Amino acid sequence: MLFAGGGALAHGRDASPAPATAKNSVAKIERGDRGPVVEQLQRKLGLTADGVFGPDTERAVRSFQRRKGLAVDGVVGPATARALRLRLVVARTPSNHRKLASSTNQASRSAVLEKIAACESGGDPRAVSANGLYRGKYQFSRETWRAVGGKGDPAKASEAEQDKLAGILYDRAGTSPWPSCA
Repeated sequence: MLFAGGGALAHGRDASPAPATAKNSVAKIERGDRGPVVEQLQRKLGLTADGVFGPDTERAVRSFQRRKGLAVDGVVGPATARALRLRLVVARTPSNHRKLASSTNQASRSAVLEKIAACESGGDPRAVSANGLYRGKYQFSRETWRAVGGKGDPAKASEAEQDKLAGILYDRAGTSPWPSCA
């Protein structure tokens, strides 16, 4: 679990904060991570804080690293964290912590997806854009639908299937696929 300030993150998942101890070691934040520590990083980089370390955050980290003369790898390790004045430590946790962490993250993920669906289609799983290119509750293009495992027409898929595949897309790319509604 990573800590920055009061936030916490289990790699790729949200987690509850726990006190840091002397047995903790320095960690890193990288693409795919999510949670309050990523939100804090994004704010320090001047980005919209969605809590998902996706391609936009990685680009901003690389740009910051170039400006500061650091190794440019898009990963927030000890040197980049120091330059950002971001404290990172790894807390030792039980091996089942990821399972617990993923259920904690589910509520916030669902809330974000619900807002996106309301903005994109009014929450209508059968919605089709005026030009016919974007379809379903999350206004998938057919290409994006197939890229996350969908088959056929997104607007004809069950609402549960649309929710599931929107979740996969969100896990891969955060809110960036929905730039107008994120």
